Amino acid sequence: MNQQQPSPPQHLGDGDHLAVLGYTESFDRSMSLWANFALGFTYLSPLVGVYSLFAVAMATGGPPSIFWILIVGLGQFTVSLVFGEVVSQYPIHGGIYPWTRRLWGRRYAWMAAWIYIWAMIVTITAVAQFGSGFLASLFGIELTRGTTLGLSVLLLLVALVLNFTGTRTLARVARIGLAAELVGVIAVGLYLLIFARKQPFSVFFDSMGVQGDGSYAAAFMGAALAGLFLFYGFEACGDVAEEVASPARRIPKAMMMTILVGGVSALMSFGGYVLAAPDLQKVVNGQDIDPIPAILESALGAVGAKIFLVVALTAFLSCVLSLQAAASRLIFSFARDGMIPGHRWLARVSGTAKVPANALIVACSIPVLICVIIFFGSDQLLTAVTSFAVLGIYVAFQSVVLASLRQRLRGWRPAGPFSLGRAGVVINVIALAYGLFAMVLLALPGHSGDVVSDWIVLIGLGVVAGTGLLYLFIARPDSKSTAPTGDALEVAAKLRESRTAAVS
Repeated sequence: MNQQQPSPPQHLGDGDHLAVLGYTESFDRSMSLWANFALGFTYLSPLVGVYSLFAVAMATGGPPSIFWILIVGLGQFTVSLVFGEVVSQYPIHGGIYPWTRRLWGRRYAWMAAWIYIWAMIVTITAVAQFGSGFLASLFGIELTRGTTLGLSVLLLLVALVLNFTGTRTLARVARIGLAAELVGVIAVGLYLLIFARKQPFSVFFDSMGVQGDGSYAAAFMGAALAGLFLFYGFEACGDVAEEVASPARRIPKAMMMTILVGGVSALMSFGGYVLAAPDLQKVVNGQDIDPIPAILESALGAVGAKIFLVVALTAFLSCVLSLQAAASRLIFSFARDGMIPGHRWLARVSGTAKVPANALIVACSIPVLICVIIFFGSDQLLTAVTSFAVLGIYVAFQSVVLASLRQRLRGWRPAGPFSLGRAGVVINVIALAYGLFAMVLLALPGHSGDVVSDWIVLIGLGVVAGTGLLYLFIARPDSKSTAPTGDALEVAAKLRESRTAAVS
């Protein structure tokens, strides 16, 4: 009687999978699924995103701007599915850089990573700057340009020290940050919705006059940033892949969980603030540029608002910590392949904590430098540098989505444990279409008449992309690297062969 052959296992061991990709174990795999999810969630940080953009969204699109959270959440979920298949085949440090290199080529990956690194560094700076306001409010410090600089640098340095202690600390603080986020957005949001509601639910379908004499469609499109600024950070789950146990299975789940839980949290938080606003028309008219403290004090009282500040500050610190960690792993991955100046120094891993210590120093020191430049610059400089970050991150995301679709059309069937099967091509096309739509919205110039203000997003992208292209063609870092490239089909075949060999 012929015995039925057992089917190949769904995945290889972590070390074996890494060996197929051409690397050896260098890190401590102490990060669980929940810790990985917490890292992505605290990077995405709905508390930070909603707080930062609530007033702008309301003044631009009114209460209906909440629907951008749904639109962007669905679009980014399709992107997370594409990322999930890619990281399941390539569970290696650095995320966007190694994914684009293995899916397309070194030059393509170099530009995607260059843009993404600067977008992340600017995001770290912006979050630290926004967090300084919470720190000042908590301790009753007057928020001047000087105190903003000092408190921002303090947040950056505290996060650096915590990151230096290792992956276990990173995971622990990420879980604490996750708890703070859930309390700060879901618990407070539910309280505002149930016990402090001052507006009817029908207000979400009332533009409250933001369109003036024009079409509301234009005002609604202008409020897109309310969602676009929120839904990134899930890719950070893949940036630390070599520190996660069973990353090929767990990271895709963590990415999807980040989007789903983050979306629900943002909806509750945003909706709660709208419904609990004592004078919503004043917020919509742009007369109250920082309405959330007043909403919280009205609903929670002075003591409750103070407690919220502690929770929010914890979330901001955890967000900075997660951003630094993700950026340092991307820089390390770039350096490990010899693709940037000082690559030998940047690719070092500390012997005790097993973290890329030198890359972490860079991920902290450049944001500190930008904080100093903002201190000596104009009041609009923070907005200017932050504007580039969102578009830069979306450009980097779509470089992965486009490269993935290109490989699928060449016959690539992702070989990781997480697979979309026949639906992969359709979902990939939807994710690309959504991404192009989002980038157009982000890049559209304003209508203020100030050329710099109206075109700052494209100017920022042009400067970063232009300097990157100059370095790429003058220094030719791609020619100095021997790292594998464009091998998606070959690696998929090797992984399937390795699984089959493990059975026989």
